[in-house]
Amino acid sequence: MDTPKSGEFAHIGKSVIIKGELSGSEDLYVDGTVEGTIELQGNNLVIGPNGQVRADVHGKGVVVQGKLEGNINASERAELRKSAVAVGDILTHRISIEEGAYYKGKVDIQKEATSPGAVAGNKSATVSATPATAASGTAAGTQVTKS
Repeated sequence: MDTPKSGEFAHIGKSVIIKGELSGSEDLYVDGTVEGTIELQGNNLVIGPNGQVRADVHGKGVVVQGKLEGNINASERAELRKSAVAVGDILTHRISIEEGAYYKGKVDIQKEATSPGAVAGNKSATVSATPATAASGTAAGTQVTKS
């Protein structure tokens, strides 16, 4: 999920401020300010480098390049890019945290069922990092607690 090209995503520009519940059935790029909740079940959310979001977000894929204060529930993948500043818990199947990203919160990685009738398990870790590095799935100078 890279920065979207024009027409591929609905776009919230730098000067736009939204307070309340935001939902949709298409991919969304936020470069403005959103406070409340963002519900994009089955679609992708990109918080651009100028984006400032204070909301719990739900989507298929969530990419954070700007600031996010709230929980992420990504059914497929969550990405924190090097410019990201994120505080909140993450629930996802796959996660990527680039070196230089700031993240504080709990990561709960859900394991997909491997066969019909298999019980899905999960891994949980509490992470506090400044800055984070993607090497070996750990963060530099971090404390990781698995449960």
